[in-house]
Amino acid sequence: MMKLAEPLDLFLARAGKDDRLLPTHMSLFMAILYHSNGGFSSRPFRITRRKLMLYSRIKSKGTYHKCLRELVGYGYVTYQPSFDPIKASTMTIILDET
Repeated sequence: MMKLAEPLDLFLARAGKDDRLLPTHMSLFMAILYHSNGGFSSRPFRITRRKLMLYSRIKSKGTYHKCLRELVGYGYVTYQPSFDPIKASTMTIILDET
């Protein structure tokens, strides 16, 4: 059903070598991966902060934004905020075998 094995393997292999990542980064990335509809590709998908905070179990908006900003900066995801209460923000997962 869901094709999470390959992107999860790639993420964990990369994250295991990345000393910058904390459990909150891992949790947020897992929530992003879960909501990416089964994996990663160059196609962006829409997601809300509310869902990501719920599924990652991050309670603070400050912590959420810090972790997301760092995941973008570290090259794990791209993020395009919508600033529209109806439209969700756009994300793309970036995983390579580096």
